[in-house]
Amino acid sequence: MPATFRSLRNRNAKYFFAGVLVSNIGTWMQFTASAFLLYRLTGRATDLGLNVMFQFLPMLLLGAWAGTIADRHNRRRMTLITQSGLAIQSIVLGVLDLTGNINIGVVYVLSLALGVINAFDNPARRGLVTELVDVDDIGNAVSLNTAAMTGSRILGPALAATLVGPLGTGWLFVINGLSFAAILLGIVAMDVSLLRVAPPAPRGGRPVREAIGFIRNDHVLRPLFIVLVIVSTFAFNYSVVLPKLADARWGSENSFGWLLAVVSVGSLIGSLMTAGRETVSLRWFNWTVFVLAVSNIALAWAPNLALAFVFAVPLGIGGAGFIASVNAISQVMSPPNMRGRLLALGAVAFLGSTPIGGPVTGWIADHVSPEWSLGYGGVIALLCWAWMATVMKRGPQSVA
Repeated sequence: MPATFRSLRNRNAKYFFAGVLVSNIGTWMQFTASAFLLYRLTGRATDLGLNVMFQFLPMLLLGAWAGTIADRHNRRRMTLITQSGLAIQSIVLGVLDLTGNINIGVVYVLSLALGVINAFDNPARRGLVTELVDVDDIGNAVSLNTAAMTGSRILGPALAATLVGPLGTGWLFVINGLSFAAILLGIVAMDVSLLRVAPPAPRGGRPVREAIGFIRNDHVLRPLFIVLVIVSTFAFNYSVVLPKLADARWGSENSFGWLLAVVSVGSLIGSLMTAGRETVSLRWFNWTVFVLAVSNIALAWAPNLALAFVFAVPLGIGGAGFIASVNAISQVMSPPNMRGRLLALGAVAFLGSTPIGGPVTGWIADHVSPEWSLGYGGVIALLCWAWMATVMKRGPQSVA
């Protein structure tokens, strides 16, 4: 088996990644349909930014503590509970939409509920990935998990753009709810005896501070997480601005879903490129930051839709490679009973920063220009790339 897919030698990993792929196709259908719904209701990018804020605010507030819970409890059982909750949220949203009881306030409330469930699901589900394979393959499994999730973004937004006309957004939400059966069945079908279950973290103490201190005192993880926080806050908000940018600059509002699909093609490439590496280095990580930065700027001022599709590919490569690199480096370097907390802190940095960056990006799109609402994140990421390049000159370039 090629080195890129070596984790799939494991039976449990096959079941899990197949379920993640199917389920996340539905998740990205819902994400895209939500943007269609909100933009149709108000026509303002600011409202999309606020919805993103409600969806990811719980990650900022609860994420680190949710990681502690994941380290202290059975991650497989916890993932079954959270994935079931996500399915229920999707079906409720779909039923309310189909019955005409949907409005922007209802969408905000259900997005907040989605965020609370995701705050606990993220460290449990991603921590379960590290239990599927031997220690030597953890970096590969984490990157393949990113590949499965980003690969689903190719079909999800494209299906949403195709089906939103004949079916409407409500049925897309219901379909997403049903798609969670794939990952639930995959987890149930696992051979529990083959899992490499980490010993639970001891109760008491200051688990969140311990994890933060571990990052602060590590010469590799400290600059890695600094860049993660800044870039995630300002350079990953294209889902907020692309509906308005597609409408205002290229005159094609419905191309939003197709643009996300093309970004996802690049995301799959970026995550597989990371999975195929024997070691993931800071140099590779910083290369993905550069690609993400330049692509943000290029896409923001693309003169036509054809070039926008071209620039969307490296945007996905840089973004997925960026996230896969962070996960691979942090999981390889963390003790087994701290992996859930480091995953949670990574999620807090990446997703928890969205309540800040999302509304800021939406405001810039509505009051400055759609182009700058995407381009300013690229400029900030470019500055982070330059800073990290200076840091790397003073320390090791790679981790095992």
